[in-house]
Amino acid sequence: MPAESVDVVVIGMGPGGEDAGARLARGGLSVVGVEGRLVGGECPYYACVPTKMMVRAAGALAEARRVDRLAGSATVRADWGPVAARIRDEATDNWDDAAAVERFEKAGGTFVRGWGKVTAPGEVTVQTANGDRVFRARRGILLNPGTAPAVPPLDGLAGTPYWTNRDTVPTTEVPESLIVLGGGPVGVEFAQIFARFGTRVTVVARRLLPKDEPEAGELLARVFADEGIEVRGVRGTAVRHDGREFTLELDNGESVRAERLLVAAGRRTDLAALGIGAVGLDEDAKSIPVDNRLRAADGVWAIGDVTGAGAFTHVSMYQARIAANDILGEGSEVARYRAVPRVTFTDPEVGAVGMTEEEARAAGLQVRTGCTEVPASTRGWIHKVGNDGFIKLVEDADRGVLVGATSVGPQGGEVLSALAVAVHAEVPTATLREMILAYPTFHRAIESALDALASG
Repeated sequence: MPAESVDVVVIGMGPGGEDAGARLARGGLSVVGVEGRLVGGECPYYACVPTKMMVRAAGALAEARRVDRLAGSATVRADWGPVAARIRDEATDNWDDAAAVERFEKAGGTFVRGWGKVTAPGEVTVQTANGDRVFRARRGILLNPGTAPAVPPLDGLAGTPYWTNRDTVPTTEVPESLIVLGGGPVGVEFAQIFARFGTRVTVVARRLLPKDEPEAGELLARVFADEGIEVRGVRGTAVRHDGREFTLELDNGESVRAERLLVAAGRRTDLAALGIGAVGLDEDAKSIPVDNRLRAADGVWAIGDVTGAGAFTHVSMYQARIAANDILGEGSEVARYRAVPRVTFTDPEVGAVGMTEEEARAAGLQVRTGCTEVPASTRGWIHKVGNDGFIKLVEDADRGVLVGATSVGPQGGEVLSALAVAVHAEVPTATLREMILAYPTFHRAIESALDALASG
């Protein structure tokens, strides 16, 4: 079949791919965006946006239940109906990406629905419902394939009606009971959401939030216990489904049963399906290595989850700008990852930026830490019920700068912003101690953490 000639082909129209493609089109290039699922990627349809609507709703229930300890009395009746309707109508347009496609096309791009694969240097073949289309990319190929939910090879799991995030977000009913397999951000957020809507929840994970400071997971486990969420610090070994309930066998010889099983065991990508071997890249690797301009090979750029720099929308968008400018031959910005922020939207929120204490020590740094409890701050004391949290700072003592920080608490992700600036700009901790922090705010607790750092 004859090849169609364009400047750039973008494979995968997640947040970064869509943004980069639009930038390139507005920059005057002919751009083809290829996506087999939904334009916008996981974030607006099955992750960031709808799940935070769930978090908001669950948080409203939790606050209402705190009225008795703060302001009188209240009766709360949970109803999932408004949540499901809001996700369908406001967040996802009933999982229809027509508006996103139109947005990209208005920017000047050409959209092709299908699955793209690199079939030769500078060549992409797209499998569409009407047959294959071949594109020759004069300027380059941009890879943004995203990831899919990882499903562990547990005996008996395949073929059962288990959930991943893609099944959980569209649900119109709250299950009576739920097993959450995995203690990462996805697992703990869903666990707390459904528990607050009346589901009996059991989380099966060796550790909650294993990529964060251990104090964060330990605090969250205590909060979960207070909210009636059972955390089993073990691993699942086998699954059975009898047509009505799941049974998850555990490595300690016990088992747990529930109506639903949510598998929240991380993400995976299929680099072989992407065809990157055609440009000399390793299809068996876990990620695509890129330089600080996001170049993966001659005429090939990669952004998003597959680069291994952080499976976050904000990282993909950050990389999109840099890659698009490099393709356009504009700008001098290069990617730096020393201050990548992340937030888990539980209650309390868990925000982190840069290195954990363990990571800093493993990097050979002379580490000093400082920590303060949010309830010990004036704002935390005022907040009273629901004030669990802490701020932990990780300093490179030789240079006197923060290399990492964790902010857990009410609005912990918002408090994190000041710490992210400090890590990104490498502001000396001596300078941070000279700041005036507004009173009484949650972020003023940073001052106490700095005091603890100085005396540590």
